[in-house]
Parts: sequence; structure tokens; C-alpha cells
Amino acid sequence: MDLHFGDSKPTDEERAAVDALLGPPESSWEGADRSDADLRWARGGREARDRRDLLLPGLHAVSDRVGWISEGALGYLCRRLTVPPAEAYGVATFYAMFSVRPRPATVLHVCTDLACTAAGAPGLCAGIESRLGPGSGVSVERSPCLGLCERAPAALAIRAGDPVRTAVSAPATEAAAVLAATAPDSAPEEPPAVAAVPQAGGEDLVLLRRVGVVDPSSLDDYRAHGGYTALRRAFELGPAGVIREVTDAGLAGRGGAAFPTGRKWQATASQPDHPHYLVCNADESEPGTFKDRVLMEGDPYALIEAMTVAAYAVGAHRGFLYLRGEYPRALRRLEHAVAQTRARGLLGDDVLGQGYAFDIEIRRGAGAYICGEETALFNSIEGYRGEPRSKPPFPVEKGLFGKPTVENNVETLVNVLPILTMGAQAYAAIGTRASTGPKLFCVSGSVERPGVYEVPFGATLGELLGLTGIRPGLRAVLLGGAAGGFVRPGELDLPLTFEGTREAGTTLGSGVVMAFDDSVPLPRLLLRIARFFREESCGQCVPCRVGTVRQEEALERIAERTGAAAADDIALLREVGRAMRDASICGLGQTAWNAVESAIDRLGAYE
Repeated sequence: MDLHFGDSKPTDEERAAVDALLGPPESSWEGADRSDADLRWARGGREARDRRDLLLPGLHAVSDRVGWISEGALGYLCRRLTVPPAEAYGVATFYAMFSVRPRPATVLHVCTDLACTAAGAPGLCAGIESRLGPGSGVSVERSPCLGLCERAPAALAIRAGDPVRTAVSAPATEAAAVLAATAPDSAPEEPPAVAAVPQAGGEDLVLLRRVGVVDPSSLDDYRAHGGYTALRRAFELGPAGVIREVTDAGLAGRGGAAFPTGRKWQATASQPDHPHYLVCNADESEPGTFKDRVLMEGDPYALIEAMTVAAYAVGAHRGFLYLRGEYPRALRRLEHAVAQTRARGLLGDDVLGQGYAFDIEIRRGAGAYICGEETALFNSIEGYRGEPRSKPPFPVEKGLFGKPTVENNVETLVNVLPILTMGAQAYAAIGTRASTGPKLFCVSGSVERPGVYEVPFGATLGELLGLTGIRPGLRAVLLGGAAGGFVRPGELDLPLTFEGTREAGTTLGSGVVMAFDDSVPLPRLLLRIARFFREESCGQCVPCRVGTVRQEEALERIAERTGAAAADDIALLREVGRAMRDASICGLGQTAWNAVESAIDRLGAYE
């Protein structure tokens, strides 16, 4: 593709898709079909920079309408936003869900990540391709985790058009996946979110208590079950009081880093630079993670309320909800929830009549694991490649659009509601002294009842797996997903706390618990983890860009060799792993070696 403005023209469909998002062009400079003298001026300076963040939504608009992004469509979008085509091309090619080459209007994404691979995804892909055959009008693409691990194997069909149509097949069979791709409107409806919550209706639930009880489309039903009690309490306490409650509750981030939430909020609120921003990170792309999806699909108003509370506490009047592109049902639920709360005065210029203004904008990701890293997420929203930034400065000082920003994931934010309704002391009494509150775990793999489970911090791994039902022949348990580590079947007394897993040399991560029995070959699993990191590395820093490739190459060689040759490659893996851990810019490279290292040292994977 040429990287400067060329002669390629957008089709009528492509032009309509962009104009539906941006409105009609105001000048010939922006692509209007007029021959007057308005080429002498163009939007520029601050006004042009302020429109850059619409690049990703514009790429989505074209891809949703046509199925791929042509040179003419990209050039027209660049003219509308005054973005250099070379930069826009770099953004468009960064995301796995976009294509700058012609492809059919229907794309079937078949997950081949850890849980789905263990459930037979490679054979499923081959069978689907055989059934569809050439000329089917469907592009079958092997995909990273689709966040449907409790129903593995999974497939997601996307048919471009106006409107775009999606269909999920999970657990997928060849026939069901082909039907989803060829006739998405005729595909069976997805099971409700509550199907992923085996504990649904339990009296002891805190975060999941409304899932399956409340109609996720009804604001009135949500309020009848305690909704917006926390926000009213927040207005009574004031911003400083809310931050004090969250701090006293001991809430730590649930996305993996476990940073104290109250400290992050206080650091942002105290910044003199304005405006402040709130960003909800709903781009859960860690293989094996699906708890945020269940919360958003089953209790979307809780997230909207929690974001409003957090924004009020830190002095933000604008929030962004960054949702991964593989969650079409969550997108529909959240768009409806935002529209309803806005219409009822719970978002907008005067929230609950308290004189506080706050609104939420939903931004869709497009298939990039790295965008789960907070600064990469900021770059993605701003219309740049989703590459992490060096720190300092930290987001609480210079985050989104260079302004003080609080970034929390879905589970962290939803925890704020019970803190305010039950009080900090009662909340802190749940769990342990260093790990307070309830925790959600995504359990999948070789268990009888996969799904999202809520247990207090301090429960053991064995107690959690006891709720799910362990199948015979347990070989290993992966904690924390691809960025986590393996534990042995004899370590089920491991306490599920931040401090307990650290002492055991592993991590809770984002709450992934994947059980594997002896039917799953570990070397193949480790090779899939290495391939995942190689594919998802943004390539910005050398340790990660080169290290993830070398890690995958070494694991491929080990699978074919034994003895001294394998020992040499294991030594190489350790050296590469240390370099990635010590020198990578962000957590992707720093954790890319964790699971492989634990499999070698704890499980004896290659002995």
C-alpha cells in the first residue's frame, strides 16, 4: 500500500461509513466533492490534533461496513482527520482484527489459545475449512483467546455490512461454526451471562450477586436491587471521603499488578493539571480470562455506576471505557446502559441533580493483547499504535492526552460499590489482612463446571477447584494465564492471595485458573504460549521483539531433540528469559518467560 495520498478513491460504501461517524466533510481538503477555492484552508493545529483520537473508531467504521480497509478508504479517513497516511497505515496494521488486504465480508475467528487448544481447536479449524471449501465467501482465521474459555472451543463470526452482524458459537462444532459464519442471523442465541456463573443466586456473593437476578437491560431493575446506592453515598462523603473509604478498605487492583487503588486515586486527584480522565480497561485479553465479560454482560449498570463514583472521586468529567473488539454482546449491553443512564440523568451535565458533570465514551479495541497495558491503551485511544510508553511520567501525572488519568479494570471498579454500601471496615474483613475483599477467578480446562467463581481472598486453590469439580488425571494448574505460572497437583493448598502466591513463586495475575489433565501434551501447550507472546509483542523494544522469537524457536527445537541438545536450548531459554524480564519496556516482555520457566522447574516438562 502506498504511504502517501494517492489517486485511489473510496467507494460509496466506504465514504458513507466514515461520514456516518464524522459527519459530512466541510471542505474539499477533507474530501468533499466541491471545486471551489476552499482548498486554501484546512483544519490544523489544535483542532486537527483533537480529532486524531477518532482514527480507531474510523477504522472500525470502514471495517464493519466493508470487511477490510482499502487504500482509498484509508486515504479518505486520513484527509478527514488530517492524519498522515503513513501513520494511519501503521495503526491499521497494528491490530489483528483489521485487514488492509482484500478479504471476504465474513470472517470466522476460531480460537486456538490454551483452553480451546486443549478442547480440540486445531482439529475444529481443519474441519471447518474442509466444510467451507474455497469460494465460500468466508475467511477462517485462527485467533487468540476470545474470552469464551468456559465454553471452549469457541468461534466468533463477523459479517460486514450495515449493520455489521456477529454470531458466537461456543462450544463450537464444525456444523455450528459454519452456520454462524454463513447465516449469523440463524445461529443459536448465546446462553445468558449467568450460565458462566455456577454460584449464581448464592447468598454470600458480593460482586456476582446481581448476575442472573437482574435484567441486564433494565435500569429500573438494577435500581430495585440496590443500584445507585453507592453513588448516592459517594455524594454524601465527597471526593476525599470516597478515596478515604477505598484506601481504608485496602482495595488492590485486580488486573494483575495489585497496586493500591486508593493511592492511585489520591495521586490523580491531587494533580493541579486539568482535566483529569478516567479510563476503564475492559480489554481483558489474557488467555483464560473472561470475568470482566461476564460482569459487563450480566450487570452492565454496575460498571457504569462504579465508573461514575471513581470519576467523582478523582475530579474527572470524562471517562473512556476501552472494550476489547471480540466482545460484541458486551458492547451492545454497555451501549444500551450508557444511553439509558444518560437519558435518566445518571450521566451528563448534572448527575443525580448534584451539579456534577460526567459522561462515558465507549472505545473498541481491535485485537491487540498489548493494549491491556495502560499506556498502550492510552496510545490506542489517542489514535496511535498501541505501544507502551516509558515510565515515568506515570499516568497519574501524564496519562491520556497528557493529562492526569486513573486507569482501572472492570473488576477493580465494581469492587468500589460494595465498599461504599457496606463500609470500608466490613469490606476489609473479607479476605486476609494484606489481600482484602472478594476475588473473581476464571476457571477453565479439565474441570466439570468451568466458569467465573467468587471466593474471598485466602481460599486455597484446592477449595476453589473443589467447587468446580476436578476431572481425573490432573497434571498441572496454570495460574494467571499465559503471563502466569504453573503449579503442581500437590500444591493445591496454595492460598489464593497476593502474598501467598508471591511466597510460592507464582502469581494470581488477573485471576486465571486453568486445569490440565494428562491428555494435554505440555510441550505443545508451552509452544502455544510462546507463539502467543511472539505474535502479541508490539515490537517496540529489542528484548521483547527478539526474545519472544528466540523463545519460540528454542521450544520448537526442544520438541524435536533430546539430551544435550535440549539442555543447550533450555540454557538459552533461561538466558533469553532473564533478558526479557530485566530489560523489556512493559509487562508483556517481562512475563513472557514465566509460564515456560515454571513448567521446566516445577513440572519437569522436558525431563
